[in-house]
Amino acid sequence: MQTWTRYTTSGTSGQNRPTDSVEFGPGEVVGLDRRLLGDVSGLRVLDLGTGTGNSAIALARQGARVVAIDPDADQAEFARQSAEQAEVHVEVHHADLADLAFLHADTFDAVISVHALASVSDLGRVFRQTHRLLKADRPLVASFPHPAALMLDPDADATIASAYHDNELLGEGPHLTHRHGIAHVFTQLTRANYRVDMMLEPIGPDLHPASVIFRARKVGT
Repeated sequence: MQTWTRYTTSGTSGQNRPTDSVEFGPGEVVGLDRRLLGDVSGLRVLDLGTGTGNSAIALARQGARVVAIDPDADQAEFARQSAEQAEVHVEVHHADLADLAFLHADTFDAVISVHALASVSDLGRVFRQTHRLLKADRPLVASFPHPAALMLDPDADATIASAYHDNELLGEGPHLTHRHGIAHVFTQLTRANYRVDMMLEPIGPDLHPASVIFRARKVGT
């Protein structure tokens, strides 16, 4: 389970993901980047928790001016090298996902995060930081491992191993996964002054929602 819940930042698994479009999670997610972000050509986009850089490269290939951040130094370096090999420009930083003070306020047209915020305990802090960075009414699009999928035993098909609201952490190190419930994410976005205008639950390869995806727009200044 830990491979797919953080697949964009999971070493060799992440390295093999496509770089022609942003995958917001496993399962039926083809074309979602266009649906959620629209035309990104010329836009400044922050990829928060870029992992091996696949999403950042995909956005750069679509014409976006991409800034990518990852808390793992090795992953950030791999993303930097991958962008160079793909012959696209991506500005890569090694930094904590909630420590974004080095970026200027009101300068991003969109922020994305693919499953990376599952590693963060304090979502509110991250959402307040991204709110500061976004221009007015611009979107944050973030995907999380679906809490229903996290209930299942990864070694036994369709076997429930934990309760929906179980707060026990999964994995460790770069695969650490917090069980962020849908209501919790929604509440933290609202408290950080976002307006959620879309929520999706794509069906994964095992016929249950593998991810939950939020698109939320910045309200106010």
